[in-house]
Amino acid sequence: MRAIILLLVALAAGACAGAGNGLGDAERIARAEASGAALDTALFAGGCFWCMEPPFDALEGVITTTSGFTGGHLENPTYRQVIAGGTGHTEAVRVIFDPALISYEELLPVFWQNVDPLDGGGQFCDRGAHYRSGIFPRDPEQRRAARASKAALEESGRLAGPVVTEITDATAFWEAEDYHQGYYRKNPVRYRIYRANCGRDRRLAELWEDGG
Repeated sequence: MRAIILLLVALAAGACAGAGNGLGDAERIARAEASGAALDTALFAGGCFWCMEPPFDALEGVITTTSGFTGGHLENPTYRQVIAGGTGHTEAVRVIFDPALISYEELLPVFWQNVDPLDGGGQFCDRGAHYRSGIFPRDPEQRRAARASKAALEESGRLAGPVVTEITDATAFWEAEDYHQGYYRKNPVRYRIYRANCGRDRRLAELWEDGG
């Protein structure tokens, strides 16, 4: 599904390169640090990384989100290499946030409510290990928080099956190509078509809005 859309994106990538949300990521980070913020980083995987940026971008205290890859054995992989399989990577989103405004623990519910924790074979219409959901803690404190949030979800009885989302210590994160960054802003129509056709919102409603 997404491969078809990417054929169109490749033609428009040059035109889209200057689009976005105003300040670049580096400038937003620099401004936050200049104001005295001690920034932290979270790493999540929830299938298509295009779809994992918007829920975190909407949060006060999140400085930037970046689409990329983690968990594999190939350095600096391309998108094409990852989706072809065999590199061991997972599509992921890096979230840089200000802990004084939002905590890692507050990011976790946003993650859960934007994935299907019951699906170990991918997410929604995107299939394969490179689309699996996961939390990648960067230190013992994040690991404890992630494990506690998963245990609480399992014990809640909300979901009709075991939570198969992985919690694995973070390794190297490689940024995806520029045309993937902020895709929902650069290409809003194509993004909405992809998201609707993928059944993401329908499944999320089944899991989180209709009683689980």
